[in-house]
Formats: sequence, C-alpha cells, structure tokens
Amino acid sequence: MNTLNLDGSSLSLNDLAPLVGGGSLRLSLDPSVYDGIRASRAMVDAHVAAGDVVYGLTTGFGKLKNVAVPKEDLVELQHNLIVSHCVGVGEAMPVREVRIAQVLRLNSLLRGVSGVRPELVDYLRDVFNAGFVPVVPQQGSVGASGDLAPLSHMAAAMMGFGEAWVLGPDAAVGSPLPAREALDAAGLAPLVLQAKEGLALINGTEIMKASGVVSVLRATNLSKAADAIASLCIEALKGSVRPFQDLLAQLKNNEGQRRTAQNVRACLAHSEVLSSHEDCDRVQDPYSLRCVPQIHGAVKTALAHVTDVLTAELNAVTDNPLVVPKTGEVFSAGLFHGQPLSMILDYLGLSVCTLANVSERRVEQMVNPDLSGLPAFLSPKPGLHSGLMIAQYAAAAIASENKVYAHPASVDTIPTSANQEDHVSMGVTAARKTRMILDNVEAGLGIELVCGAQAREFTKDLRAGRGAEAAYQALRRVVEPLEGDRYLQPDLAAAKDCIASGALVAEVEGAIGPLLS
Repeated sequence: MNTLNLDGSSLSLNDLAPLVGGGSLRLSLDPSVYDGIRASRAMVDAHVAAGDVVYGLTTGFGKLKNVAVPKEDLVELQHNLIVSHCVGVGEAMPVREVRIAQVLRLNSLLRGVSGVRPELVDYLRDVFNAGFVPVVPQQGSVGASGDLAPLSHMAAAMMGFGEAWVLGPDAAVGSPLPAREALDAAGLAPLVLQAKEGLALINGTEIMKASGVVSVLRATNLSKAADAIASLCIEALKGSVRPFQDLLAQLKNNEGQRRTAQNVRACLAHSEVLSSHEDCDRVQDPYSLRCVPQIHGAVKTALAHVTDVLTAELNAVTDNPLVVPKTGEVFSAGLFHGQPLSMILDYLGLSVCTLANVSERRVEQMVNPDLSGLPAFLSPKPGLHSGLMIAQYAAAAIASENKVYAHPASVDTIPTSANQEDHVSMGVTAARKTRMILDNVEAGLGIELVCGAQAREFTKDLRAGRGAEAAYQALRRVVEPLEGDRYLQPDLAAAKDCIASGALVAEVEGAIGPLLS
C-alpha cells in the first residue's frame, strides 16, 4: 500500500489519483507540521483561559456570533455545533469522494492556523488509515461557510452519530454500519471535540474540492479518449488528416488545438484507410471531423485552467476563524467561501458537454448512409436489421440532457443564517451537476466507440492507424462485432466502462505512447 506524507503544502492531484481509482492509500504526517499546530492551539487555550470573547472560540456561530458561551460549556458547544448541522439529504456521496475529502480536511488543518490540538490531526490520520469512511448525504450545502452540512456528517460519524463504512482489504466497500459499530470495528474511540475544533472540521470547501478532484481526473481521461475515438471515426468516414497539421495550430496560436491535433496525428499515423482515398473528390470534411482540434482543444484549454485552480486549492486554508501564531492575531474572514471552486466546476461541466455534443454528430455521420457511404446504420443486413439506428437516439438524448445540467450553479445565491451569510456559492451543486455530466459524456463517447468500431468492420482489409486500431481492439475485448440485431444495452455499458476505467486510453498509449490532455 502506498503511503502519502501530508505536510499541508505539497499535495497534488496525482497524489490523490489512487483514491479516484478506488484503491488503497495510507497517510503519514510530516513531523514539521506539529510546531505550528501547537503554537496555534496555545493561542486558543490562552483566549479560553482568559475568558476572552472571540468568535468561534467562545461564542455562538453565524447569526449567534454575539452570544458568549461560558468556558465550562465549550465542549458541549462544539458537540452541539456538529449535531445541529447534520441536516444532509439525498443519496450518499461516493466513497472515493468522501475519502478524498478526509485527506483534504486533514491537509488543511496541518497549515497550523486552525487552532486544533495535535491529538486531533493524529486522530484524523488514524481514522483514514483504519478505513473508516463516514456516510455523507450529497445534498444540503449551499457553499456558504464552506460545506457545513456534509462536513458535519463527516465529523459526526467520528463522534458516533450517523453511519459509516469500514473498508475491507484492498479498499473493498461493504454495507454501512451505525457509526458507533463502525468505530468499534475499526478499533477507534469516539471523538470528543475541544474548543474551536468542531468549527475547524466543518468550515471548509473539502466536499466540493473532493468532487472536483475526481471530476478533473475523469475529464482528463475523457479528453484523451475523445481524441482516440475521433481518430477511429475519421478513418470510418474517410476524413482527411490535413486539418490536423501542427502549422495550423501555430497559426491559431492555441495550445489546446495543438495537443489535440498531435494526438490524432499519432493515432492515424501509417493508416492505409486514409491513404486509400487521398485522391477522392471531397473538398472539405464536416465540422465534426475537420474541427476536432478546435472543439476538443477548447476542452483541453478549459481543463488546464480548472486543473491549475484546483491544484492550488488542494493546499489552501479554508477555516474560520484563523488563529495565526505568526502575528498573534485571530482573523474572522471568508476563506471558506466556495465561489472560486463553484465557478471552475461549472466551467468544467459545460466544457466536457462539448465532447458529447460533437461525438453525437460523428455518430450521426457514421450511421446515416447518405453521409457515410457505409451500410445503413452500420448493419451488415440493413432492412431486416436496424443495426445501430437507435444508438444515435441515445447519444442525442445524452447530449440534450447535458444542456440542462450545464446551467451554471455558481450564478445562483440565496441568503442563509438570518442574512448573516448573504451570498453563497452553490459549489456542491456545481460539483454534483458536473459529476452527472461526466457520467453522460462517458456513455456518449461509448456509443461513438461502438459505432466507430462497427464501421471499422467494413474496412478490415486495410491497415488502420496504430492508435485507431488500438482503440478498436480495446473495445473488441469486451464487445463483439454486430452481425445482426441483438440486445444492445450491455454493449453500450461495456463501452462506457472501457472508457471510464481508463482501459481505452491505456491500450492506445501502449500502442503509440502518451496522449496529451
């Protein structure tokens, strides 16, 4: 099992990739973090001992910020904060997203400005390493003071409230248990929070960030897969590779276009299918082929920006108030606000919608005999057999549904806490919509892959480009050629999984080398 050493400052997307894939990971804490944590905690203890009125340390929360709480009630205050904020609704978050949120919340506390005890960060490390995963409802956060409701469910499970999973060997997930039973099964004692610590666990954007981590890595895979699948379809439709020249990317001055064009050229290198029609009378290909560098490239450009912002956020402090030993001050600020994340998550979602949109157009080009020059609906026996006629309907439905999900959540806001929190980010909503878009895009590209591979059956006498052939072979490991009408849903599901699992990209990269994202 890989060990990830956390220091609060150097966490990367690649560090979290094993969790995205559902794998195992063990956490350790860098010894350098403890001096800052102790110094910040000493400030909290000093304010409590002196009876100072400091927001979040010795007061109520939100609208109740002006209500002072006696020293002897501060432990109960933290307990009440957590249980009162457990108002999540809806289905549980995916386990892998909760696991990532656990890492991110701990990593933020290691910056040494949250006023928690060293014992708390050690406990969070031990909880993760024991495979204890809180059940966290997906809905209930407006991204105001961070993800209050879902992070409260995370904290409450460690206190013995709610439910949790205890992962088995190799991160296997069983049925959730009552949290107390799960703690016992993991060999953990229930968490008892001290002054400031409840607030430190729930003021943050780790839920939207965790979902964003998974979404960015899924989108990176899709960006590569879309180029490989498009190359298979360009061959099927007797398209030209001339629009993919590097000179054109230089003239456009667009890095995303250059990277897409390079991927497709690599996939189509040494293709006999393309060279077989070099002297045809077609003047231009349709946009869904000719403009792949511009369309797919725009997604790559968006993905690069989202990745930069999210990577910076992985090591961000999102707590409030901040207890800063360097200056000796306690700051009540707004680092928990999710607007930077909600905006990029919306951007990511609407960007990958484009891949499904243009994919559906290539599907139509392939199944329509008036456009493709191939047998109608890619059936060896059109008429008696409908072939992949209705697969295009499904691709169209997916692309259309995405247009609903692409409506931005980040432009919405609704006041909370008696208007104290009067502008909110809706970051978790943006994250959830993006997850649904990615599900659809994986399915849509799966339909294109099935169609592209079926079209390849009609040109098997000619050698395909190495990357296009690898894409074809990746699908053929799980889906047989269509010789007559059959129950197609399992084929489409297998194609989606071939893409979503990374198997398609791995096979193509094994044939031609790394693809650019």
